[in-house]
Amino acid sequence: MGTIVEDQQLDALFTALSDRTRRDIVARLSKGEATVKELAEPYAMSMQAVSHHIRVLERSGLISQGRHRQTRPCRLEPAALEAALSWVEESRRAWSDRMDRLETHLARLQEGENQ
Repeated sequence: MGTIVEDQQLDALFTALSDRTRRDIVARLSKGEATVKELAEPYAMSMQAVSHHIRVLERSGLISQGRHRQTRPCRLEPAALEAALSWVEESRRAWSDRMDRLETHLARLQEGENQ
């Protein structure tokens, strides 16, 4: 079971990823750094709206912004994704174990009926 801080971080991360635009931005940044202007290009929305999405991603820890001359390139922070993947894998294992136990239980019940 996670700590309160870990739970809050996962909440922020999954909230950030719940929006398609933010998932697209994360996918774009998986290919390399990009400026806010570059990230905004494919969208028919204001720079202010794209900046809001970027702030949500920053607060979740998924991305960070650096400073290079006059630009603030965004970059993906893989450690945040690793935390989400770890949680998903742990949940998958737990459900897989439960399903295995259920399958074993049902097989025993079925054997009892056939005897």
